Amino acid sequence: MKLQIKRATALACTLLLLTFIPNFARGADAEYSFKVHNNTKNTIKKLLASEDGEKYGFFDIGKGIKPGESMTLVWDKSTNEGKCKQWFKAVYDDDSESAPVQFDFCEKNIELEFS
Repeated sequence: MKLQIKRATALACTLLLLTFIPNFARGADAEYSFKVHNNTKNTIKKLLASEDGEKYGFFDIGKGIKPGESMTLVWDKSTNEGKCKQWFKAVYDDDSESAPVQFDFCEKNIELEFS
């Protein structure tokens, strides 16, 4: 029963992610990534993304991004038709959130830094 709940939760999270993350106007076979650097004293436990700055989806960042660490994240290929500009914010291990910041993901070598 617990395994079924975990699988259903994972599927729901995946669908949520695909609903809210951007669909870049680029080739369908391209893979687009960006780096996130945590320059705070807290672990980032969630990374939230939004096209409109109101409805947020999230990236799976496993156990989080510890202070001083970086992580490379990849947009799902199913998102290759969306907007370049996205709002991002971090949720920390103390449940506080960073202020939302807009990034243009059509630029090359994007690195998000949370300070």
